[in-house]
Parts: sequence; C-alpha cells; structure tokens
Amino acid sequence: MSKIIPVILSGGSGTRLWPLSRKQYPKQYLPLASDNTMLQETILRLNGIDNLSDPIIVCNSDHRFLVAEQCKQIGIISPIILLEPIGRNTAPAIAAAALQSLKKSDDSVLLVLSADHVIQDIEAFHRAIDIARKQAQTGKLTTFGIIPTDANTGYGYIKLSKDINDGAYNAEEFIEKPDLKTAKSYLGQGSYLWNSGMFMFQPDVLIDELTTHSPDIVASVKDAINNAAQDFDFIRLNKEAFELSPSNSIDYALMEKSKSVVVVPLDVGWSDVGSWTALYDLGVKDRHGNVINGDVVIQNTTNTYINANHHLVVAIGVDNLIVVDTADATFIATQNKAQEVKSIVESMQANSRRESDIHRKVYRPWGWYDLLECGKHFQVKRLHINPGAKLSLQMHHKRAEHWVVVNGSAFVTNGNDVFTLTEGESTYIPIGERHSLENKSNTPLEVIEVQSGIYLGEDDIVRYEDNYGRK
Repeated sequence: MSKIIPVILSGGSGTRLWPLSRKQYPKQYLPLASDNTMLQETILRLNGIDNLSDPIIVCNSDHRFLVAEQCKQIGIISPIILLEPIGRNTAPAIAAAALQSLKKSDDSVLLVLSADHVIQDIEAFHRAIDIARKQAQTGKLTTFGIIPTDANTGYGYIKLSKDINDGAYNAEEFIEKPDLKTAKSYLGQGSYLWNSGMFMFQPDVLIDELTTHSPDIVASVKDAINNAAQDFDFIRLNKEAFELSPSNSIDYALMEKSKSVVVVPLDVGWSDVGSWTALYDLGVKDRHGNVINGDVVIQNTTNTYINANHHLVVAIGVDNLIVVDTADATFIATQNKAQEVKSIVESMQANSRRESDIHRKVYRPWGWYDLLECGKHFQVKRLHINPGAKLSLQMHHKRAEHWVVVNGSAFVTNGNDVFTLTEGESTYIPIGERHSLENKSNTPLEVIEVQSGIYLGEDDIVRYEDNYGRK
C-alpha cells in the first residue's frame, strides 16, 4: 500500500471573515469551529488513516512560525514546510509539493487538502479517502465532489458521468460558479457535485500530466525547487524562479483538461467556511436560533450570530444579524449582507487602514505583542516573550524605546551594557543603540514597551543577530 502524504495548502487570507481573519493572521490559523485551529483540525482529522506520512504544508513566508508552532502543539514534529515567496494560486503550490515529495519517495500518493475546511463526519471522510487512494494508485487524478445540500452559487460544480468504478465516477465537465436558476437545475438532476478543491494522485502522475497541459508551470516550479534554500526547518522556494510561473488554479491548469480525472462523491458535513453565515450555519443554536461565542448578554434576540473576542457584547431586540467584536474593530451586518465585508476590507486597504490586515495583537516567533495605545510620535506595546525566547539584536534609526518589566525576569542588552531586569525595573534605549531582550527563564516574560520618535513603523529595524533567521 502506497504511503499517503498530506499536502496542506495554507496560503489564503480569508478576508470574508474579517475582523477575526486578516492578512497577517488568516482564518486557517484561528480556532473558528473547535478549540483547535482550522489548520490543526485539517491534520488531526487524518488520524487513523493507514500508512500516513507527516504533512507537506505550503504557506506564506510570513506565517512560517505560526505553522511550525501549531504543528508542534498537536505533536507534528517533522512537517515539511514549503514557503511561497509570492502567491501563484494552487497549481504551482501543488506542483511544488509533488516535486518535493519525489525527492524522498516515488511510491506515494498525495492527499491535497485546504487548511480552512470543516468536515464533520470523519469516518465517512476516511472511507472516501480509501476509495480515492485506490483510484490514484491506478494513475487517476482523483478529486472529491461534495454532494450538494442546496442550490449554492458560491461553488464551482463537477458533472459526473454515469459510469461508476469502485465508488468513483469519471468527471465529465468542470463548471464555473452558476447563477441561481442553473444551480437549482443542477440540484434537481443529481449528477452535479460541488468542487471541493481536494485531490489525490501520485506525484509523478501529477507532474507528467501537468507537463502536458501546463508546461510553463512545471518548468518554473522545478527551477524553484532545485534552487530552494533551507532556512532552519523551512524550505524557501527560489523567488526568481517561482515568480516566473503562471498564476493558475489546478482546475484550470490541469483538471479541466485531463482525460484521467475521476470524482469520489463526499457527504461528510463539509464547509469551506467562506463567510460568517457559514459559521452561523455550523454553530450550535439556542432555542431562538442564536449562535453565541464569548462574553455575550442577549434579550429578545433571534437568529443572530455574536462572536465576542474582547469584551462584553450586549444585544437587545435584534434579529438576523452577524456581530463580531475584536480588540480594535467591530463588524455588524445583516446575514444576507455579511459577504460584502470583502469590499469593505478592500476599501480599508486602499485607505491604508492598519486594521484591514493586522490585528492589535501580533504574533512573532518569540511570542506576541499587543498594541495598547498609539498617537502622534508614540505608541505603547505589551510584549509577551515565551520561555527561552529572544528578540533579535537590533537597532532603530527613528525611534527610542523604554522597557518596563511587569512580570518575569529579562536579560537585556543595551549598547555595551548587559544586565538583568526584574518586575518594576526599567531601561531606556536611545535612538541608534543596539539592544536585545531575552527570557532565559521557564515562565513567560511580560514587558511594557513605550516607543517614541518621528517614525514608528515595523520596517525601522536593523537586525544584527536573530535566532529565527530574520533579516
């Protein structure tokens, strides 16, 4: 039996779930449908599958430490993490994973999954994987089609042939997102499935087929893999080569063109969690149809989704709303307008609103910081440094910093001075002075950082030494 190598695509930004999901911390790294993040759930739901390898995860370079830490939290010690220098859609990402897998084994089957899907019936999912594995081992390009539950216009569709072979159908046609009338006709016919964006195939078969139908993608990605750089536990695809690849989905680049595509129907309680209304549909509802998460008090409220992530939210006499509260933004919409949040995010991005892409709380490989206050020429941050972690030895051209230890013990470099600060003690770092902060203890360190200067952007950092390979 061939080894299954999960390939998890984790490069999306998930703007339709703003303000929780943002460019710097997208939905796949959030615990939206359970106590685990969506990436973790994608990995964990594979437990129990025979002959399973550690995953290959393809992600944005900015998220590499998030991926590594979330894998570590669930016991995945040796994932292969491929870093995309730029987004080029799913075909180049999958090709890169396939080529990387061929470096270690030519007797494997790739199971390609998105990091942001919900699947509720795990046993049925495993049965479908068994069917797909058998098809893939015969040289087929196998995809999973979701049995529709409604006339949804937000998904592409796959038309099935009438021929069935060991639980799989030949794919007759791939169809773009239809209008409502067409979607209703598909639902009535019973021979159309939603395109899930999940696949199984042998890596060499994938590369051979992709070479036939989209040779430019294969040529560029091969070059990117052959000239990739090892960066600690990460593999950085060569930027110059990868940028030359056409940006294309695996559907357009291959699946719609190949004559070797089969489809395994899937009825597993699937959702791509593409909107707040999707999360409402997935949630456990009270007797008035409400889905409540966090510190919420309601009265005479019906059919409403409320997610309170920061402080108390009170709702009285409302119906059919989406309410999402975070530390720096609150989103309110009627359920039928919730998808329009994407255009709001685009508008904020055009106006350089920080909240469009970045949370108040920002994660770093050493821990995180929370932006408590900012004004003209100053800002205040709360730094949380993990046990054993260290900020880079760095300098700023345009800002000074004042550190106050509020919990734990800090090992500080400030110019030529090296010393320890404990609770209540502080130090001032002038503009242009080299400095570093380290937590040598086995408990978290918390520091209040007051920045002052004419420019306070995160790009005003000159790093001399860094434990995480940042420049």
